[in-house]
Amino acid sequence: MTDHLLNHRAEGPTSAPPLLLGPSLGTSYALWDKVAPELSITHRVVRWDLPGHGGSAPGLIKPGATIGDIADLVLALADSLGIERFAYAGVSLGGGVGLHLALHHPERVSSLAVICSSAHFNGSKPWEERAELVRREGLGPLVESAPARWFTPGFTVPELVRDQRDADPEAYAACCDALAAFDVRDRLPEISARTLLIAGREDKATPPPHLREIADAVPDATLVELPGCAHLAPAQCPEAVLTALRAHLDGGAKRGMEVRREVLGDAHVDRAQARQTPFTARFQDFISRYAWGEIWTDPTLSRRERSMITLTALVAHGHYDELAMHVRAARRNGLTPEEIGAVLLQTAVYCGVPAANSAFAAAQRVLAEEAEAEG
Repeated sequence: MTDHLLNHRAEGPTSAPPLLLGPSLGTSYALWDKVAPELSITHRVVRWDLPGHGGSAPGLIKPGATIGDIADLVLALADSLGIERFAYAGVSLGGGVGLHLALHHPERVSSLAVICSSAHFNGSKPWEERAELVRREGLGPLVESAPARWFTPGFTVPELVRDQRDADPEAYAACCDALAAFDVRDRLPEISARTLLIAGREDKATPPPHLREIADAVPDATLVELPGCAHLAPAQCPEAVLTALRAHLDGGAKRGMEVRREVLGDAHVDRAQARQTPFTARFQDFISRYAWGEIWTDPTLSRRERSMITLTALVAHGHYDELAMHVRAARRNGLTPEEIGAVLLQTAVYCGVPAANSAFAAAQRVLAEEAEAEG
């Protein structure tokens, strides 16, 4: 336990695209036990505990806290792990954290999945009453009712009920304060991240209309409703949640492949795909998902600017075969021969004249081939 950072568990290769998983109020990161290991095959999965839950210190949250305060703790955790941009999925309160991050820190969130959650959590009164109850009587009354609130009749997960029992009452009440103050309904159309909503049809805490409301307001959002599933969907319906998340996360690879073809051309990508073997398949997927699906799709820089940066980096490291390919890409991205020449001239100053000399030779061949093809 640390007094400064949220307790967390990281799984999967550190080179894989990051995915942060947020819990529901009253649970620990054990909520994701049946889902996270599978997701970690293709992602660097980081699941975290709320303050006063699992292994996170109660002192990380104070009375009157907001979901923004919890989101700041999540960003501090990501920063400590060297994670700049990440996919995010969260349940209930964890989903509210995801909505806040997508609205207030869009540059950090590559995609968003909001599970059994809400943009307003039924207003402030029920959470104010629950916070008062917990501060007065502790968590005992809520432990008894947890299975009925979280699952369909006859189903339970004892480990998660134990999480509710073991949570710190003051920290739990402060999380209730955060839920009481949360309402982002009027800002939902501002969310730009690819967004998936997952609703449990038997969820009494955040019924499907709460997720439909978000899906209707967020541009191009996708909604999945799970029959026979209540509030803690990753625990009760892990296979269905996993299927939905995989399809959603693979959207980055799909979009990445589209951008890769737009920038490099179909002929190049087709050749790369034809050469793919079982040995190189994960690397090709990594390129499509991370380089093209995360970096090249980031709107912070234009494709023209990215081409100029890429040309410079390739010259600096002497990757002249790749340079030729990206000279063609730069032309597709709108750079003129004169602008490409100016970029290479700049590299002569900062990367060295011999490197720039080789780069000019490679670029000249590509531009001559282009001119001949046009003629």
